[in-house]
Amino acid sequence: MDWIDYFFIYARYEKRFSSHTITAYEMDIEQYVAFLSSKKKKIKNATHKDIRSWIINELEAGKSPRTVNRKISTLKALYKFLLKDNYISVNPIDKVITPKQKGKTLPVFLSESEMNNLLDFDQNIFPDTFEGKRDRAIIELFYATGIRLSELANIRRKDIDFYSQTVKVLGKRNKERIIPWSKNLNPALQEYVSSYENEFGTFEQESLFFVTTKGKDIYVKLIYRIVKKYLDMVSTVKKRSPHVIRHTFATHLLNNGADLIAIKEILGHSSLAATQIYTHISVEKLKKTYKQAHPRA
Repeated sequence: MDWIDYFFIYARYEKRFSSHTITAYEMDIEQYVAFLSSKKKKIKNATHKDIRSWIINELEAGKSPRTVNRKISTLKALYKFLLKDNYISVNPIDKVITPKQKGKTLPVFLSESEMNNLLDFDQNIFPDTFEGKRDRAIIELFYATGIRLSELANIRRKDIDFYSQTVKVLGKRNKERIIPWSKNLNPALQEYVSSYENEFGTFEQESLFFVTTKGKDIYVKLIYRIVKKYLDMVSTVKKRSPHVIRHTFATHLLNNGADLIAIKEILGHSSLAATQIYTHISVEKLKKTYKQAHPRA
C-alpha cells in the first residue's frame, strides 16, 4: 500500500468518517491528483501556489465557492495526515485562503400539501408492484424520520422495529440513534415487507432493508433517482433530492410546534447551530405572511 491508501484507512477507521464522506474525499483527491499530473507535479511536492492554481481552475470551471471550500477541506485533512506521519515537512495549504461564500441560502423544502399529494393513497402515484411498494416505503421513511440518504441506504431488516415503531440508523462518525415514527408509516413498510417476502422469500434480519427489483442491495444513486422521480410529480422546487425531504421533515415539525432540541436529536446534528437554520425558514414564512396580510406592508 502507498501513503494515500494509509490516509483512507486513517480516515475510515481512526477518524471514523462516514462512507459518504470517504467517497467525496476519493473524488476530490482524484481530481486534485489529475490536475497536478497535468502540471507534472505530485501531491507531496505541490506548493501553496499549485493549490491556489487548482482553486482558480475549479472556480473558472463553474464550481461554487461552497463546493470549492469543501474540496479544500479534503486537502486540509489530507495534508494534515501527511504532515503528522512525516510524509511532508511543510503544509502547503496553510498559506491558502479559501474563497468567500455568499450568505447561506435557506434550505429548500416542500409544502405540506405537496407531501400529502404525493403520499395520499387515493392518488395512486405509486404502482401496485414490488417496485412501487418499495419506492413508497423509501419516500415515506424519509419523510417520517428525516434520515440522511446514506443512513437509509444502510438500514437492515433488524433495524426496523414494528413493535416500538422505531428505526435504528448509523449516522455521521458512526453514531447510532433511534428514531420513532408515527403509525401512518406502518402500512407502507408492512406492504413492502410482504412484497419482499413474496418476491424473494424469507427476509433475513441481517439483510439490507431496501433492495433492487432483482433482490440485490440497493445503492445510493438508485435511491436518489427514486426520490427525484416522485418529487418531480408533485413539486416545482429546483432541488428534488432526499435531502430536500429531510429539510421538509424538519421544517414541518418546527412549523407544527416541535421543540428545536428534539428536532436536533432526531436529525443527528452534533450542535444546535446546524438545526437553527430551520428557525430562519419559519421567520421567512412569517415575513411572507406579514407582507401578504398587513395593509401597510
